[in-house]
Amino acid sequence: MVTLSIVSYSKNKWWAFKQMQLLPPELAKITGCEFVKVLGTGSGFGFSLWPDFNTYALLLKWKDEEATENFFGSSKIFSQVHSRSESVETYYLQSLGAHGSWYGKNPFPEKGKYTGGEIAVITRARININKLPRFWQFVPKASKSIQNANGLIYTKGIGEWPLIEQATFSIWENEQAMKNYAYADIHKEIIGKVKKENWYKEELFSRFNVIKRLSHS
Repeated sequence: MVTLSIVSYSKNKWWAFKQMQLLPPELAKITGCEFVKVLGTGSGFGFSLWPDFNTYALLLKWKDEEATENFFGSSKIFSQVHSRSESVETYYLQSLGAHGSWYGKNPFPEKGKYTGGEIAVITRARININKLPRFWQFVPKASKSIQNANGLIYTKGIGEWPLIEQATFSIWENEQAMKNYAYADIHKEIIGKVKKENWYKEELFSRFNVIKRLSHS
């Protein structure tokens, strides 16, 4: 089980920013938690140069459903995050497989079967320093293309470090809508440049069944 929580703040913004460093080691100690990322978000569509200091993402992988429910139901860490936030929305995801790596490892190797309906995608890239100007030159074009994509339900830029480590989380109406965007001319053009010009030092593409979406009250 993988969960991605979008946490929004109207107050406590400095506290929220500090949690990017403070929370990961605490979360890693939780029984059944196998992968931890506390991520900032971008203010635009997809990859974004401008951070959104009102919103953060909590990406976690769990050993099983029991560990997942224990965290959201009774964990002091989540209770504190929730109480200081304005809203928390969590997506429960089942891995359909991933290729690439995140700091040298593939965190989502499990290959489930697409069950129909909504599908989520996480893409992540660590950009070669000497390719940063070239990458950011094409970001507005990429952002416009996904903003206008048919079948897109939700997207948010997420990441660990501004400029050089960027990721997106997106949800699509179905697998075909996601594939239509992936194979669209604009997206194919940009991916072609990524490969040909070696923009990325590391990248990951991962897909998930959307099991459920829960707004924490």
